[in-house]
Amino acid sequence: MRVKRYLVNALPEAVSQIRTDLGNDAVILETKEVKVGGFLGMFRKKKMEVIAAVETGAVKQQDPPQRPVQPEVSAMVEQILQTAKRSGAATATLEPLPMQQARPNVTSAYQDQKQPVAATSETRPLSAVKHPEKPQHEMESPQSRFRMDKEQFIINEIRDLREYMVKLTRESQSQKRLSESIHALKDRLSLQELDPVWSERLIETLTEAEKEEGTAFSYDETWRRAAIQLQEWMQPYCLSGIREDATVLHFVGPTGVGKTTTIAKLAAEYKIKHGRKVGFITSDTYRIAAVDQLRTYANILNVPLEVVFSPMDLPKAYQSLSDQELILMDTAGRNFRSELHVSEVNSLLQTFEPSETILVVSLTGKTADMVAIADRFKKFGVSKILFTKLDETSAYGAIFNLVMNMELNPTYLASGQNVPDDISRFDCHAYVSLLLGEPAHE
Repeated sequence: MRVKRYLVNALPEAVSQIRTDLGNDAVILETKEVKVGGFLGMFRKKKMEVIAAVETGAVKQQDPPQRPVQPEVSAMVEQILQTAKRSGAATATLEPLPMQQARPNVTSAYQDQKQPVAATSETRPLSAVKHPEKPQHEMESPQSRFRMDKEQFIINEIRDLREYMVKLTRESQSQKRLSESIHALKDRLSLQELDPVWSERLIETLTEAEKEEGTAFSYDETWRRAAIQLQEWMQPYCLSGIREDATVLHFVGPTGVGKTTTIAKLAAEYKIKHGRKVGFITSDTYRIAAVDQLRTYANILNVPLEVVFSPMDLPKAYQSLSDQELILMDTAGRNFRSELHVSEVNSLLQTFEPSETILVVSLTGKTADMVAIADRFKKFGVSKILFTKLDETSAYGAIFNLVMNMELNPTYLASGQNVPDDISRFDCHAYVSLLLGEPAHE
């Protein structure tokens, strides 16, 4: 008989080692908890001592040959096995199996290694542990549930691994199917931070067009078709700018996006280029010198300015500016993730005059933050958006994402600090050209 001692953290770990060393015919003679290591009797760690034995004539079961796997697959499988191992060790410690209990009746067999040990209910072969045959009523025991839960956990992990590998294979095959020009376009859209949903949809459309025509498109042709498709998607939202009959324009948005400068640019455009009488209202009394900044622009443009501190001040301000053809209102930049702050700003936007409310966002911000802000204001009927700081970024996909995903109507693009030059009406064709850039070189 061959006897071997194992020092492990938990029984499942020992079972795996015993099967490897002694084979499935091995039996566990004794298990007990011991303490090892430490210093001067302190800080000792708990371990599990497992004594296993196998008949000398027993033949160790050979493991089947393994197929070579890719490095990334091997790493993932190893991660799954480690997770399963930790899960099994933790559960085995909390709910010990019968084999973990000490067996005095088999201790003598360990001491006298010359005596053969029979495979009884107390010393079962490991093969029997792997495939136990128990009555139905015993299947409800905690030990049985533990084994069933562990097996189900491993099955689920392997299923997830298989699905992941299928996904990787499909993506790899998809990359191989793309022509050189479409692959270059996909890289361009990724750099522009276009939503992957729209990017994949565009790539799929172009790939199908290549199949129908039986030829790979040139770079110029790919870019041309992509521009046509993007414009077609955006066109319904680009047709609605600021209403011509609007007499009050409210500007809302986070702090630091350039609302005050944008208002000055638009005031100069309407007053100088269109000859309209313009007035200012500001409620941005939270930010230091915000009123002084707008007052400076008002003095330069020679337009009146009214300051309001609450909704009760609005009727008086509108009365003072009643002879103006267009009133531009600046609101305070607040934390618009807060429903309270949005409601507070919205209370200042009530008027009996034809009006428009325009959300101002900076292209230097995160798309996720812009989406969160837009979602807050859409609840109050805001559907127009103005983008600033175009000159401070080289990624323009956020515009497309907000317009298409949030169904917002773009109005203007602002690109600098010069008043009134650095602002222009949103043009769908010009924007798509900016988004795609020049075709990649063949």
